[in-house]
Amino acid sequence: MPIEVTMPALSPTMEEGTLSKWLVKEGDSVSSGDIIAEIETDKATMEVEAVEEGTVGKLLVEAGSEGVKVNAPIALLLDEGEDKSALEGYQPSGADAGGRDESGGEDQKPESEDSPKAKSQDKSADEASSEPKAGKPPKPAAKPGDADKALSSDERKKVQTETDGGERIKASPVARRIALHEGFDLADVKGTGPKGRIVKADALKAAEEGLGKKKPAGDKAAPKAAAPDAAASADGPLAKYGIARDRYELVKADNIQKISAKRLSESFRDIPHFPLTVDCRLDALLGFRKDINAKAPEGVKVSVNDLLIKASALALKQQPKANASWTDEGVALHKHADVSVAVAIEGGLITPIIFDADQKGLAQISEEMKDLATRARERKLKPEEYQGGTFSLSNLGMFGIKNFASVINPPQGMIMSVGAGEERAVVTDGALAKATVMTVTLTCDHRVVDGATGAKWLQAFKRYIEDPVTMLL
Repeated sequence: MPIEVTMPALSPTMEEGTLSKWLVKEGDSVSSGDIIAEIETDKATMEVEAVEEGTVGKLLVEAGSEGVKVNAPIALLLDEGEDKSALEGYQPSGADAGGRDESGGEDQKPESEDSPKAKSQDKSADEASSEPKAGKPPKPAAKPGDADKALSSDERKKVQTETDGGERIKASPVARRIALHEGFDLADVKGTGPKGRIVKADALKAAEEGLGKKKPAGDKAAPKAAAPDAAASADGPLAKYGIARDRYELVKADNIQKISAKRLSESFRDIPHFPLTVDCRLDALLGFRKDINAKAPEGVKVSVNDLLIKASALALKQQPKANASWTDEGVALHKHADVSVAVAIEGGLITPIIFDADQKGLAQISEEMKDLATRARERKLKPEEYQGGTFSLSNLGMFGIKNFASVINPPQGMIMSVGAGEERAVVTDGALAKATVMTVTLTCDHRVVDGATGAKWLQAFKRYIEDPVTMLL
């Protein structure tokens, strides 16, 4: 019997991912531990290893497919002594091979239409279709992306699966869903897929031609809820704002951008946050850094950001109430100072973590940060290297940004935004002087860090920055 290769869970919170690339093809022999594919999660691209040995019999999910559910079958391996004949009539576990929300690869298993499982589903759909069509209440409008999801068991019962003459209608799950939401009969659509099977393109064409609109009142058709592709091609996603489709170029968002957009929106909306801003003089820190680098081992160069990481961690240990997270069961006070550092990557950002930063030397922090940043830009970080953290630091000083406020990275209670160091006029002992000054803004989750606690943390941080030798004590 074929061996199923399933979509792995690369982190405790992962529910789906993008199969970005296959590194094997059908007919290749693989051994346990061989790299067979690359999976893109919300933060990184990870390599997937084969856990069994055998021959790749079939790739169930095409490269580039998005929204592949965890534990959904993505490929079939043939065991020793098996050939392609072992795949005949084999139905992978799960409702839909590949478990995708997207349309890619919807026609990969046309033979499953004739499988016992499919016939059983169609039988129940036939029984449901014998109910009167007229007088049914209208269905609620579809949500964006619904047309590309596989049909649920309840929805299968609402889709016509046979012609009036009793001939079975062959259609992909995506085509059936589009028919359901557009309100037309699949019997009226001519399929262009294998053996006349109705595929997504056929259903979208029928929708564009207004097939669902021709249904008389009282028919079983649902109110129009166009499939995403059809809606986008008609007016474009900005039509409701009065912006014509030909006035802009639409770039498809990747998985990282989608998940980041969702989480940032939730954070900004759901977390009661407030900013605290303070100026720090950098002259002593810059001199301290110069002395350290002059005495550092060959190849080690401590940056200002490395010093900020160290100072942040020490301030967290000095003010433990600021090192906290909100939970439904109470406030979690962290025992370790794990600093997440924002790193810009193509399509977004990621926050690799310097664990126990308060206990590490500057040289070690520098080496770890360089390694993490390099692998972050290559999307080679492991989930445990960017998931977690008790505090975040985001530095845009290198771009000349004077000050800014960041969005909190849940479940952390604070994030610090660092601006550029610049020469400013300051007053020292009643006299005007020149100093290099940096503005930092601390965004706090008011559920765990109140104004006084945040201010005390900033005072501790500022002392370490303006008198950096104390970081060594």
